[in-house]
Amino acid sequence: MSHHIKGQSRTQATLFPEALDDFVTDENPVRVIDAFVDNVDLASLGFEKVITKETGRPCYHPGMMLKLYIYGYLNRIQSSRRLEKETHRNVELMWLLERLTPDFKTIADFRKNNSTGIKNTCRQFVQLCREMNMFTNVIIAIDGSKFKAVNNKKKTYTPKKEKDLIARFDESIAHYLAILADKDKQEYSDEDVTVMHEKVAWMKKRLAELADIERKVNEHPDKQLSLTDPDSRLMKTSNMVRQVCYNVQSAVDTQHHLIISHEVTQSTDRGKLHLVATQVQEALGTTNITFVADKGYYSRVDIKNVLDTGADMLVPKGDTSGAAKAGIFNKNLFKYDKEKDEYTCPAGNILPYRRSAMEDGLKIRIYVNHIACRDCDIRVKCTRSRNEPRKMRRWEHENEIDAMHQRLKEASDTPLIRKQTVEHPFGTIKMWMRATHYLTKRLKNVSTETNLHVLAYNLKRMMSIKGTIGLMKAIRQ
Repeated sequence: MSHHIKGQSRTQATLFPEALDDFVTDENPVRVIDAFVDNVDLASLGFEKVITKETGRPCYHPGMMLKLYIYGYLNRIQSSRRLEKETHRNVELMWLLERLTPDFKTIADFRKNNSTGIKNTCRQFVQLCREMNMFTNVIIAIDGSKFKAVNNKKKTYTPKKEKDLIARFDESIAHYLAILADKDKQEYSDEDVTVMHEKVAWMKKRLAELADIERKVNEHPDKQLSLTDPDSRLMKTSNMVRQVCYNVQSAVDTQHHLIISHEVTQSTDRGKLHLVATQVQEALGTTNITFVADKGYYSRVDIKNVLDTGADMLVPKGDTSGAAKAGIFNKNLFKYDKEKDEYTCPAGNILPYRRSAMEDGLKIRIYVNHIACRDCDIRVKCTRSRNEPRKMRRWEHENEIDAMHQRLKEASDTPLIRKQTVEHPFGTIKMWMRATHYLTKRLKNVSTETNLHVLAYNLKRMMSIKGTIGLMKAIRQ
């Protein structure tokens, strides 16, 4: 007889606990989900069918459906069909839903029809964390990450791709027509000729479809057209691979790694600072916040808009100048004197302020020294123009940007803090998604998915920080 732990016989009668509640321990996370949903006003958050009519077929309470989705996203079960299966075999869900078993269509429709309520629930949990004094150290890291959409690259068209495809089909059609027109060649059988005629007919039909797609691409504001998910966009990911995706913006607290604000966008990070910063300020009820972001967000106007709200901003500037490639001095070699309002060039000459101009809607101050530049011995290293001197252009609010760069220089650990803070939630959520694409299409539905992921992530973070029992006490207070 082997020396192993023995199981019970499958034919032996077993007395299960009389109450389903006995299967769920006091520290089980499902009790936190139950307490949180029961303590929010679902009607005020925008959920449908909280108050129902007395007539007609009864529907499931939105609180029950919300509990089901929070449990699913907390346990990496995002599919409505898989959630339906779990309601029949998962003891925790039997307890949480009081043994209700909605079908997958009802589950999917709840997510589709209650986007506003789910979004507000996510915000409500952030407010709960704020009431628990989780955001006393208001340093917020901002970053964006690309999440794959339900759309293949083959189903996404750009002007260049359309041009290449049309040229390729034109070439193929011309090739087959040239063969068919040459009557001297006898090596093709009647069957081959028929096949070539069919190919030409199909390619002409496809060419007409491509011409219609080309028209739609050129009319599109972003010059892109995705056939499966029209709201998705072709963007470069971190490894410079072009992928059809959405760009999710996230603002994360550096102390507890809680996501305070998030937004699903359809473009790159540039220009998103003011959008995310104002959302965070609204959520925390204060403007006295320090934001940190990477160089992908660098935009002088965007940074100035954030600074005008009363917040502090720390964003490094990337070197996008083509001066080094052109073999001339970079702008950073020209030193600016704030008190004298003048530049000193690499040759030691002074470039005083001469005039102002409007460029791209911005007021620019221009600094130039015609005489010194004309007689300079190293002019060829400074400018490629034979007639025009090297000019320095300075935005009228550049002093505020320079002050930000100085603060960033003094806080040398800022880039490391940002990376350690904001990359963690993205990595966790993508792991929960199994590194695959969204389950839904269109921006509205994708945003709802993201809201559920963020709510589940924040809930799990708070259970790690406070413990399940401690968090339940705080929720019920």
